[in-house]
Amino acid sequence: MLPILFLGVFLQPAKAEDSLTADAIMARVATNQDSSEKLRSQYLYQQHIQIIARKTNGKVLREETADYQVVPKPDHTDKTLKQLTGRYWHKGKYEAFSGEPVPDADSTDGQLIHDFREDLTNDNSKDGMARDLFPLTTDQQKEYKFRLMDQEPFEGRQSYHIAFTPKDDDDTDWAGEAYIDAQEFQPMYVFTRLSRRLPFGVRTFLGTDLPGIGFAVHYRRQEDGVWFPVSLGSEFRIRALFFFNRKMTVSLENKAFEHTHVQTKIVGATQ
Repeated sequence: MLPILFLGVFLQPAKAEDSLTADAIMARVATNQDSSEKLRSQYLYQQHIQIIARKTNGKVLREETADYQVVPKPDHTDKTLKQLTGRYWHKGKYEAFSGEPVPDADSTDGQLIHDFREDLTNDNSKDGMARDLFPLTTDQQKEYKFRLMDQEPFEGRQSYHIAFTPKDDDDTDWAGEAYIDAQEFQPMYVFTRLSRRLPFGVRTFLGTDLPGIGFAVHYRRQEDGVWFPVSLGSEFRIRALFFFNRKMTVSLENKAFEHTHVQTKIVGATQ
């Protein structure tokens, strides 16, 4: 009977490297993200962006939808605008528009939506998203501290649930949580929020605040093993100079991936 008990102990399935610390997990993520930057340059894809500006009561004041063809290059990303449509509230009714130049582009809402679209689609990022939103690469992680919250299933795969905050508690930067694939050490889902409110003086004397601002991004594994961010979303308020108050909705989708080259290797759990 005793040998059978010992055999049962040895045959029990092992969890994925339980002894790994949050820093060790994120170091592997950083290695893979550094490699993924190069791998993603082998993909062509389409990008769909929608940004909506509303009053705080929910009334839509302006919305724009843009579709791009994205071609990553070694040192930048080429984006060709294929279609731009939208509508805006003008003299008591909605006016639809298509193409550039967009009407009323110099309005506050027009400029706000344009700036968000430009900032979100960072030209140097191979995945088509502003790289400074999430602390995943080696350079970005230098400014953050990480905590392992749990090891749990997420979307059908085992994952490490990691919390992150700026190392300097006085910094106003991104904080949030990430679900990391426990086998391939790739991000599956990451969401952020500001680590602290804007300084009291900014909120009080300038009348400016960004309550609720943050971003959430989903990643999906492609057939050849490359993980790509496929969607990003955010909904938050902007209050500026006491009189301007908007509720913003931002959504981005990467789709129709086409692999143009064959190569490489991602660091897995056993490496």
